[in-house]
Amino acid sequence: MSAVRTLVVWCPDWPVVAAGLASVPAAVLASGRVVACSAAARAEGVARGLRRRQAESRCRGLVVVEHDPAGDARAFEPVVVAVEAFTPEVEIVRPGVCAVATRGPSRYFGGDEALVAVVAAAVDGVLPEGAPACRVGVADGPFAAERAARGGVVVPAGGSAGFLAGFPVSTLGDVDLADLLVRLGIRTLGQLAELPAPAVLARFGPAGEAAHRLARGLDERPLVARTAPLELTVVAELDPPAERLETAAFVAKGLADRLHDGLTVQGLTATRVLVEAEWEHGERMGRRWRLDGNGGRGAAALAERVRWQLDGWMTSASVGDQPSGGLTLLRLVPEEVRPDDGRQLGFWGGDRAAAERVARVLARVQGMLGPEAVVTAVPAGGRSPAEQVRLVPWGERPPPGVDAEPPWPGRIPPPLPATVHPVPVPAEVTDAQVSIAGGRWSAVTAWAGPWPVDERWWDAAAHRRRARWQVMTAAGTAHLMSQEGDHWEVEATYD
Repeated sequence: MSAVRTLVVWCPDWPVVAAGLASVPAAVLASGRVVACSAAARAEGVARGLRRRQAESRCRGLVVVEHDPAGDARAFEPVVVAVEAFTPEVEIVRPGVCAVATRGPSRYFGGDEALVAVVAAAVDGVLPEGAPACRVGVADGPFAAERAARGGVVVPAGGSAGFLAGFPVSTLGDVDLADLLVRLGIRTLGQLAELPAPAVLARFGPAGEAAHRLARGLDERPLVARTAPLELTVVAELDPPAERLETAAFVAKGLADRLHDGLTVQGLTATRVLVEAEWEHGERMGRRWRLDGNGGRGAAALAERVRWQLDGWMTSASVGDQPSGGLTLLRLVPEEVRPDDGRQLGFWGGDRAAAERVARVLARVQGMLGPEAVVTAVPAGGRSPAEQVRLVPWGERPPPGVDAEPPWPGRIPPPLPATVHPVPVPAEVTDAQVSIAGGRWSAVTAWAGPWPVDERWWDAAAHRRRARWQVMTAAGTAHLMSQEGDHWEVEATYD
């Protein structure tokens, strides 16, 4: 099957643009790592993947904000509206990137180059002040088209394989597969494309087969993808109409679960879903979201994207055609599905009905109190116990960049303490005696350490040099204590 001729609009540094910081040295962080930075910050040596202190050491005065995926999607709505003026078949790959098939629009505007010019002008006209100009590219298939957009080029029809040949295999986005290919001497997409397809499938499995198709310039969507049957569409009518985003998001979560369950019964998974909404005064809106790859499948991922889209429609101040009333109907249409061969059930099984009841209760609490009212702990990077756990809203995936693995110089070894004090408890240490919070003195019977850390050494106001110790007392309690000069604190307590 030949690839679909595709135009992709790419807005550089979108998380920074969405945060309103494109014109200053700024970086967007997720779990302590840079996921996007402005051009001014890049000029000072800031790059994606750096830890916060590394980025701040390279660029004094760097403005740092946490990543807000929902805000990215909300701010991207005006761009989608601008592209939609040329064709209604706009597909949002992720906030900052959208794609359209060029067959109809290119014929109307006189070719791919002419279409690129008018689309770029329209998108640049709605970008925030100070944002870098968008880049638009055309190629065969969304994967090649996105690479073309980053270079701002139009790849001739049938030339995607040659265009991609010089790109490194890391371009595929699969870190584990790319690492394996490099160790086998396959460093570029061109080298991968030269391998026999049956051999790639036999050696690397479905992931290798998909990568091989991309390297050959074929459509990244598999041949088995097909249009979903109409009966899989799920609809919810809201009476009274929903005026608040939290109420609409709660309905969206239920719809996403229903759609996912219906697909699961038939052994399918959705790779593209149309989100349609009807409003109290007759307005109708629709957006297409790509759900394929990068953790984008499943009910939670779908509910997250529907929430982003509702947020863009209901609260984006920059969109002129906002709905004038409440939400009365929400519809999810799975436009493209494939066999679900990538899911693995839990090893120990479990009561699915009980898990679904809990999920409904938690979703209802979030609908009433907001997503931040129900959180779950996920491992994160850091040296102290308090830094090694991050709370994320229940039902959402951990943000990109979470890194719980070493290297973390000065990090205490496992096991982690059972109780981490929100505010460290002051203590006194004299010879082999310790007093906590002014209490009775107790003998130190065993200790381990120290684990020294030198934090924020580039910032004189925030510079801290301290060491952590594990201390066992005669009372039978074990504590994690930190020492800074003559000052002692208890950060955590072990069972």
